[in-house]
Amino acid sequence: MNDRTARDSPYDTGLGKCAANYVPLTPIGFLARAAAVYPGRTACIHGARRISYADLYARCRRLASALHARGVGPGDTVAVMAPNVPAMIEAHYGVPMTGAVLNALNFRLDAATIAFILEHGGATALITDREFSGVIGKALAETPGKLLVIDIDDPEYTGAGERLGEVEYEELLATGDPDFAWRGPADEWQAISLNYTSGTTGEPKGVVYHHRGAYLNALANILVWEMPSAPVYLWTLPMFHCNGWCFPWTISAVGGTHVCLRKVEAGAIFAAIEAHRVTHFCGAPIVLNMVVNAPAEHRRAVDDTVEVMTAGAPPPPSVIAAMEDIGFHITHVYGLTEVYGPAVSCAWRPEWDELPGDERAAIKARQGVAYPVLEGLMVADPDTLEPRPRDGKTMGEVFMRGNIVMKGYFKNPSASEEAFRGGWFHTGDLGVTHPDGYIELKDRSKDIILSGGETISSIEIENTLFKHPAVLEAAVVARADETWGETPCAFVDLKAGAEPVTEADIIAFCRGNMAHFKAPKTVVFGPLPKTSTGKIQKFLLRERANAL
Repeated sequence: MNDRTARDSPYDTGLGKCAANYVPLTPIGFLARAAAVYPGRTACIHGARRISYADLYARCRRLASALHARGVGPGDTVAVMAPNVPAMIEAHYGVPMTGAVLNALNFRLDAATIAFILEHGGATALITDREFSGVIGKALAETPGKLLVIDIDDPEYTGAGERLGEVEYEELLATGDPDFAWRGPADEWQAISLNYTSGTTGEPKGVVYHHRGAYLNALANILVWEMPSAPVYLWTLPMFHCNGWCFPWTISAVGGTHVCLRKVEAGAIFAAIEAHRVTHFCGAPIVLNMVVNAPAEHRRAVDDTVEVMTAGAPPPPSVIAAMEDIGFHITHVYGLTEVYGPAVSCAWRPEWDELPGDERAAIKARQGVAYPVLEGLMVADPDTLEPRPRDGKTMGEVFMRGNIVMKGYFKNPSASEEAFRGGWFHTGDLGVTHPDGYIELKDRSKDIILSGGETISSIEIENTLFKHPAVLEAAVVARADETWGETPCAFVDLKAGAEPVTEADIIAFCRGNMAHFKAPKTVVFGPLPKTSTGKIQKFLLRERANAL
């Protein structure tokens, strides 16, 4: 019997790692290669601006150099509050070139949440677009310590806003060295970015990505989408969301063109497709709805098929069919912040092409199978981790494992331990496995609401509702919505003798005490159903919400 271990293998004798045969994986190198191979190719389009790959690489090195000169380095966090503009793309390279960690902020959040993230994430520098000076100004007032604040004064933005920092972004770049000798990570396990997501308690959790995972998922996007060389990619997906699903790195890997879009509107999407011959874009189902229902005056002919990747709450099959009828080809993916964005895709089989349109759309609405770089995907018992039968009926929790699972939750070891219990990442999502091995989500076990690509904690809304003087009890569930995928529906029982309160009053109160997009869209008044132990029966509330 051979009981030798791998360590005893003769293939390891005298064959060690060295600089010639081992370099830690990092997506930063994709840009360096693109600049060397395609220096004159257009890397980025923003309004009238055109930035070549040679210039983009130089700008990222200037950013790294300028930050380094101001003391930013390994272990530091650089936050960025910006829409999809060149500076946000550049931050995905320039920040990790210093060894620091990129924290892209959700620009839809309220000041208190942003202040929490800046403090919890330990940001030492903040790059912020002038459009968000109002909310950032309030957040900075609540943040102890002094940050290096850098303003983006984008010429494409003509609205209100003021400078908050000591230097403007282009002025900062002018002080940097375009030949800055950046170094990749000493270890590919080193953190590259920090992204915050809502936990079930409503308190944001910091999800830490490493260079290895970002590298692998950036390449997996190419494989899953079968992307050709030099695609033209339209930025409809916010780059703050899971680092734009790793596409800031993916597009450079294939020498593609980033087409920036400050504001996602149907007219702007169609105009960009026509003007730049866009080949690909990503977006939540709400973006698909926006395109399908665009007014006639905003529509343009789609001469060549445009590839669209969508995720979030499953898009209605009717929307998928309508998109494909006007020239878009849909790829449905599924993932979470904790797995670098998309990690599961509805890999298409040729035999499905012969099915009627509604059946094809129903299949495309499934979540699918594991990305090539995700080692494990299963639907199993949440306690025993025993896989559920592949019958398309028996529900279980969705579990994942592999190199594109996060390092863990920042400064929260107990949450990380619970998320990785049993050697698998517990997604908290409930689904089934079909006989062909494709998974399909059926519910969300932890009451997270997916609305327009955003994750919203029901408990956070409930906590806000309880602050209202007239509210006795409150519960929030997801309600299916054709436009947003899901929206929050609040069930409220008022205190006896309280002043009369309307649905509009409750919604306005929530909007005044939290980010507007998190506020409930529907409010139902009356007693809440409970078990014998007093626990609110949310499954009954979900049934009521979707029957409204």
